[in-house]
Amino acid sequence: MMAYLKLIRWSNLIFIALTLILVKFSFFEEFGAAITLSTFGYALLTLATLCIAASGYVINDIYDVQADKINKPEKLIIGNKISEKKANNLFIILNVIGVGIGFYLSNLLGKPGFVAIFIFSSALLYLYASYLKQIPVLGNVLISLLVGFVVLLPSVLDLFPAINAQNKQIQSLLFSILLDYAIFAFLINFLREMVKDQEDVNGDYNVGIQTLPIILGHRRTNKIIFAIGILPVAAIVSYTYNYLIENTFLVIYALVFILAPLLYFQVRIWEAKKKKDYAHLSLILKIILFFGLISIGFYQFILTS
Repeated sequence: MMAYLKLIRWSNLIFIALTLILVKFSFFEEFGAAITLSTFGYALLTLATLCIAASGYVINDIYDVQADKINKPEKLIIGNKISEKKANNLFIILNVIGVGIGFYLSNLLGKPGFVAIFIFSSALLYLYASYLKQIPVLGNVLISLLVGFVVLLPSVLDLFPAINAQNKQIQSLLFSILLDYAIFAFLINFLREMVKDQEDVNGDYNVGIQTLPIILGHRRTNKIIFAIGILPVAAIVSYTYNYLIENTFLVIYALVFILAPLLYFQVRIWEAKKKKDYAHLSLILKIILFFGLISIGFYQFILTS
């Protein structure tokens, strides 16, 4: 059982679920948003998202077996603890559940076309694992777009169907705030994907995957990552100054848990060389993403500032 939990990245799934729960029950409710899904409906949306995300982790590991034998042999699950056939079966089951729930929700909302969101996400995760991740940068961008879209998903299926002339202004405001969070998630995850390419360069090279570090080398890729890292740093500084400055708690939170680790990352990426350096920086970015996204649960403090 533990092998299956590791295969579907249970800790990442908990993080996704926590983010979606905070958006619904802390953010939407605090602002009095007009919503469409009941608690049960939203639970189904969360479950569908988790199933499709889990299927993405499974199919990615299936296609990464050869590279993982070199990059992280001690963590290899498929072919070691779980057979490839069982992993493929799990991938199919998770997709059927995820897309099936998506179909039910789309019809429940009276917008059957919304099922395309779930089908497209599932197909994109498969294409990423089987082909797109071999294309330098493009695979990183696409998987990061999906991470950002998870943050926007509640606005598409919960906010959007409830928009009318009376609530359009507040609904649009909430969407714009979630869009800011989605852009943040995209940028941080994009940085992390590039750092992971640095970390996994040996295995990727041996199986013929052309990532940026393989094409340009570690030092040049470090500089590119550093340059991209300036974007979230500038965004956090600007956002804190323009929207949070009057609330001491939120300013301290942003500085300590998001900006300071980002600056630390920027300093360390410049001279990173070894696999353990990149593993450490990947963890730092994961922590930044965590603290950034759960801050959606603190957004109501702006109302009282």
